[in-house]
Amino acid sequence: MFISVLAAWRLTHLLQAEDGPFDIIYHIRKRAGAGFFGSLLDCFYCVSIWVAAPFAIWLGNRWWEILLCWLAISGAVCLLQQFTGNKKNNTPDYKED
Repeated sequence: MFISVLAAWRLTHLLQAEDGPFDIIYHIRKRAGAGFFGSLLDCFYCVSIWVAAPFAIWLGNRWWEILLCWLAISGAVCLLQQFTGNKKNNTPDYKED
């Protein structure tokens, strides 16, 4: 479970706060725009919920185990971000073209 939390934190941080290799993630966020999906990518906590889902499905056997793992992984990712992240700003810096 610990490895899943670290992997989920890394993916969440990549999707929400980094440009990625060759600015791939930046272009995904830019394409998402200011709509529903764009606002999801702006929020670290929102992204952590969706990133945690596949890890929970992989770890859990029954529906209630999957649900508990999903919430636990997302919660642990959020706590890890609180301990390691920028306290003032959890939104990505967008490049102006």
